[in-house]
Amino acid sequence: MRNFIKRAFDFTLAFVGLALSSPIWLLISLAIYVEDRGPMLFLQDRCGKGGKAFNIIKFRTMESAKCDKSGHKIIDVEKDPRVTKVGRLLRATAMDELPSLINILKGDMSFVGPKALPFEIEDEEKALYDNITQVPGYHNRSQVKPGLTGMAQVYAPKEISHAEKFQYDSLYVEKKSFWLDLKLIFLSFWVTFRGRWEQRGKKL
Repeated sequence: MRNFIKRAFDFTLAFVGLALSSPIWLLISLAIYVEDRGPMLFLQDRCGKGGKAFNIIKFRTMESAKCDKSGHKIIDVEKDPRVTKVGRLLRATAMDELPSLINILKGDMSFVGPKALPFEIEDEEKALYDNITQVPGYHNRSQVKPGLTGMAQVYAPKEISHAEKFQYDSLYVEKKSFWLDLKLIFLSFWVTFRGRWEQRGKKL
């Protein structure tokens, strides 16, 4: 029953979100194109529930010439030089995630859940793990759909390790409820309003 309610909530909120944000899509797309004449969107394989791969859709936030064929490499670097001026604003407010509402409509994602990550680890931790399935806590987080926001996204500092972030994800899986989802969505809007998604340390 809970899964049915969560899916109905996700679908309804994503549909309304797409309808209300459609005028913003045009402005964002125009700003991205004007800055470096590259594509407005990018698609990249990410791990979903049970390890099933899906194509995530986002607004492009990096310079077109510095994106590989698969899209952005997920390397968390403070003041990443690959990120455009428009991209910095989109990331700080999470507006780059708007196209992912399509993933929610399709059922690949939920509004709340662990962050959707690529299968391969691309940052400095690639010396420790070949892929995310080897990170402690992966099995717990893979039991639910990835989300636009979640415990790790809201509460975890950006600079901590995958294993530490996966502990937040495991806590969400253990405590998940409709009311927890509502709380995390509310907090996410607050972080967006303050433009603190790229904040190092605490976002709240």
